[in-house]
Amino acid sequence: MAARRAASSILSRCLLARSSPASASASSPAGNSALLGAGVLLFFFSAVKSIISAPKKAIDVTGSGCSARRSGEGALLHRFSTAPAAAAAAPATDEPIQPAVEIKYTQLLINGNFVDAASGKTFPTLDPRTGDVIARVAEGDSEDINRAVAAARRAFDEGPWPRMTAYERCRVLLRFADLIERHAEEIAALETWDNGKTLAQSSGAEVPMLARCMRYYAGWADKIHGLVVPADGAHHVQVLHEPVGVAGQIIPWNFPLLMFAWKVGPALACGNAVVLKTAEQTPLSALYVASLLHEAGLPDGVLNVVSGFGPTAGAALCSHMGVDKLAFTGSTGTGQIVLELAARSNLKPVTLELGGKSPFIVMDDADVDQAVELAHHAVFFNQGQCCCAGSRTFVHERVYDEFVEKSKARAQKRVVGDPFRNGVEQGPQIDEEQFKKILRYVRSGVDSGATLVAGGDRAGNRGFYIQPTVFADAKDEMKIAKEEIFGPVQTILKFSGVEEVIRRANATQYGLAAGVFTRSLDAANTLSRALRAGTVWVNCYDVFDAGIPFGGYKMSGVGREKGIYALRNYLQTKAVVTPIRDAAWL
Repeated sequence: MAARRAASSILSRCLLARSSPASASASSPAGNSALLGAGVLLFFFSAVKSIISAPKKAIDVTGSGCSARRSGEGALLHRFSTAPAAAAAAPATDEPIQPAVEIKYTQLLINGNFVDAASGKTFPTLDPRTGDVIARVAEGDSEDINRAVAAARRAFDEGPWPRMTAYERCRVLLRFADLIERHAEEIAALETWDNGKTLAQSSGAEVPMLARCMRYYAGWADKIHGLVVPADGAHHVQVLHEPVGVAGQIIPWNFPLLMFAWKVGPALACGNAVVLKTAEQTPLSALYVASLLHEAGLPDGVLNVVSGFGPTAGAALCSHMGVDKLAFTGSTGTGQIVLELAARSNLKPVTLELGGKSPFIVMDDADVDQAVELAHHAVFFNQGQCCCAGSRTFVHERVYDEFVEKSKARAQKRVVGDPFRNGVEQGPQIDEEQFKKILRYVRSGVDSGATLVAGGDRAGNRGFYIQPTVFADAKDEMKIAKEEIFGPVQTILKFSGVEEVIRRANATQYGLAAGVFTRSLDAANTLSRALRAGTVWVNCYDVFDAGIPFGGYKMSGVGREKGIYALRNYLQTKAVVTPIRDAAWL
């Protein structure tokens, strides 16, 4: 249980406790520090230490002796360290490792069965390390969405799921979490193969967090309750919280497993049925874990998974009159389309988690070495393909030059290569389209007059690898400082005072997240309240516990995911008023 709780601090705890009182006042408790030795930071989450503390049998998921966990002390592949990368990871030009995992599910999941698309069409899902085809997957379209919605509608209107006791639903979700852990190696390998993120990240963070999130919402299933409200007259007033019905959900390609958990978990805990559309780039892991959910006892039709493309399957789901609720994670532009389609159909409510251009603010009192490492993690994590990436690095003028030089050195040390190999910190971008888009932004940065101090080109000559890239002397009006790049590109800007950086940090259409690095509690409090963002991390970044709400201001989205707040997305509120005759009390 301790390991499960620790796993909730996915992606990094980044606890930067210092011995000085000034530092301790604005950083996390020293007892959870992830400092190694004399101040060397390990930017892998502290959860990993608990997850891997017990000896485990090594399990090979790569087919080449590269195991997700090692025997003995259970040491896991780790990332985000200021120390030099562990022994020479192979460059992106080396022959990629063949994962030893079977592709079991490539069809659509409708009404409890894996079936072909109505059209019979399939599409390829590609290995971003090479561009080669991993498998061909059923291509769902509007007819398949119709079939899936009909199955979900029957499951909700006539089936057992919303009529089970809440405790029975809780037990199904808990069994699902157990199955996730039992099949963790296969799930992690699929995620890395289809997406390109490192095996260390998939196995050490994202699969544990998938299980943790499902347990979190299993715990909520029998704790959703209404109220009795006093009335001014002789009436008994109940406020009921009811499942909304059929939820349509669209998940992105950058975190397929986590987005599955963030959406499916609360929807099922509340008693709803779901039609989930996967991203066309990464359908494999969601199909696999959906099969485990049915193995755990989920009734047929409660969860339906359709792989396909946005303009066909996605648009059909958003427009469907039989869908009662939509949840979407993706780009702001696509989110606007989703909102429009929902409004034009049956005015279904929509939750949106969209893009960002998050500021990471380094104050002049910062320990520069630590600030460099945390800022590096904030932007380069997950190949930079993170909606809340701290991609606008604001650095106080007093430490700016030192920060730039050390950021350059850190980027140049970042190990890029096959994500299945030991010591690799950065895998390939998701596909050729994203790869080319990032390089266009790099060219824009050079053309607009920013100073390219590191990277700026592809890495290797095969697959979609990009060098970790750092720009200095950037200006707010440059595209690289305004638009979401979604890649391994750090833009470093200079500021001179708190009021100035607040104004500039807020001068964006986005408001998803922000980071603050300072030893001053006053500065931390001032900035965290002034920044218009849904999450502000102080002296840490990318902490995503299951109970912490996540969502954005402005054009970064509508509503919140995770925590108790996500339950509100999947519940209707109903008032029931009954007259009382001869009441003993009111």
